[in-house]
Amino acid sequence: MFARLFGPRAPASPAPAAAAPAVQRAEALLRHLEWTVMRRLDGLLQGDHRTLMRGTGLDLADLREYQLHDDVRHIDWNVTARLQQPHVRVFTEDREMAAWFLLDLSPSVNFGSGEQRKSEVLLQFTAVLARLISRHGNRVGAMVYGQQGQARVNAVLPARGGRLHVLQLMQLLMQPAAPAAHKPSGEDATRLGDLLRGAALSVRQRSTVFVVSDFISQPGWEQPLGELARRHDVVAVRLVDPLELELPDLGLIPIRDAETGEQLMVDTHDKGFRQRFARIAAQREAQLREGLARAGVDTLELGTDDDLADTVLRFVDMRRQRVRLNPGARPVPTQLPRRQREGVRA
Repeated sequence: MFARLFGPRAPASPAPAAAAPAVQRAEALLRHLEWTVMRRLDGLLQGDHRTLMRGTGLDLADLREYQLHDDVRHIDWNVTARLQQPHVRVFTEDREMAAWFLLDLSPSVNFGSGEQRKSEVLLQFTAVLARLISRHGNRVGAMVYGQQGQARVNAVLPARGGRLHVLQLMQLLMQPAAPAAHKPSGEDATRLGDLLRGAALSVRQRSTVFVVSDFISQPGWEQPLGELARRHDVVAVRLVDPLELELPDLGLIPIRDAETGEQLMVDTHDKGFRQRFARIAAQREAQLREGLARAGVDTLELGTDDDLADTVLRFVDMRRQRVRLNPGARPVPTQLPRRQREGVRA
């Protein structure tokens, strides 16, 4: 609740590139990300052998004796009965896959206390992952929710491949956000569950699904997220800003609810107020982590002050270790704490 009280920060002075057509701005940003981020991530999310992002095609490669941690669903019962020893089928996975991005662009995402807003982190993450996946012949699609302050799915991009499709997605996300208007509490409030239920109906083929949101929403999204994870490989990408977790001593300041536009004055010089704010934020953090754990999804936390490439690299390493230790198991919650120390793995 308190996390969304900070409205969007004042827009910066328009850069010269802001007047350029949207396609040119998207092209310039993608080229910048290709040089600064994607070169560090290239080859980690795709490969000719075992990958972190699973395809849908399976070819029988071999039969071998059952080993500890093998998936019991792969046991070949005919061979097991004939040889009197449990045997499992070994499959070669097709690299081709479909990835979907469920993107929350509700007003609370248009906030940042530093150089970047959460919406900018969302754009960069989506562009990098979509380009890495699509340039290997795979397809990416997207569902955009909450754009222009409307609590509904605003756009659906079918799953396609190619660089032009990624640029089209970026242009859609780069549309300017509408200013938050004052409206009654609860009216047009973010309901993330609507986006998840819509994705369950629209995404039929088994896919890798990235739910990119700050998860500041009305309750009830946990069950639809769990149902989506039972059919797809779901990764919850949570956008976080440091000011949503702890208030600095800034004196008397105005704050605004990004969802409703309501404004009020608070005295951040009051130590008791800052402690209550931190306690409530910690309670919300615990509830959110518990909800993600119940849904059984992997979790990546992206802070507005974090390095995108470093964060994704650590997350990829954590998923790789989990697959190596238990290759037949379903995805389990993997929480990536912000500012994780080097060498420490969850």
